[in-house]
Amino acid sequence: MKFNERYAVHPEDFKKYDTDRIRKEFLVEDVFVRDEICLTYSLYDRYIIGGAHPVDKKLELKSFDSLKADSFLARREMGIINVGGKGIIVADGESYELGYKEALYLGKETGHVVFESSDTKTPAKCYINSAPAHKKFPNKLVTLADAEVVELGALESSNARKINKLLVNSIVETCQLQMGMTELQAGSVWNTMPVHTHNRRMEAYFYFEVPDDQAVCHFMGQPQETRHIWMQNEQAVLSPSWSLHSAAGTSNYVFVWGMAGENLDYGDMDVTQPTELR
Repeated sequence: MKFNERYAVHPEDFKKYDTDRIRKEFLVEDVFVRDEICLTYSLYDRYIIGGAHPVDKKLELKSFDSLKADSFLARREMGIINVGGKGIIVADGESYELGYKEALYLGKETGHVVFESSDTKTPAKCYINSAPAHKKFPNKLVTLADAEVVELGALESSNARKINKLLVNSIVETCQLQMGMTELQAGSVWNTMPVHTHNRRMEAYFYFEVPDDQAVCHFMGQPQETRHIWMQNEQAVLSPSWSLHSAAGTSNYVFVWGMAGENLDYGDMDVTQPTELR
């Protein structure tokens, strides 16, 4: 298992960062590595993002030293969204089969977790988000048919999109973790517009279905002093609570959003209009 840590950043310090430093602190380039579990431990709300990519072998989720716990989920909850071929996740002896764009919630105190692919020719890619948890809730598989779906935007403003709320409190009980997936229609490139911040929680974005010859420009920073990161397919980015999080692609794409913090109100947003951005 591969693991790295990211420290929290003060917004005043962030203003002085150049391109390389911004990418180093916030961008996660290698989410999926063949036959590895790769995790990034952020000090924003102790949030963990990463991926499990089982191809030729099963992958066991283990604790690491920074957690100071016997098992990974001893004091945590986890959300998983599969963005690859059909996968199987075995949690404490119970098997869950995840198809493309399906999600699984694993609650606190889930002990033994193993990832595998149903077919090595089309291996699973299990995108992982995890946050500290104070209470144990039941494990639950959530399909797209179970999702709460909201359609927003318009082709005229290049942001027609479908929001699939998968691991939210109207679908599954969690302590603080929320996850979902936004799909942009062909001809639309902007996500999360108007932009917003929410000082009550942090967020992470994972971009996929980005064509090989295209890219996504992710915007972050305080609304009056924004920065950007150019991203490729199957990369993730951390968003501090003080930072907006939005993007425009050179093509349409899909992204997974995940967040944790003080509340479970999906609509808790401090909106900034496009004319107010700097």
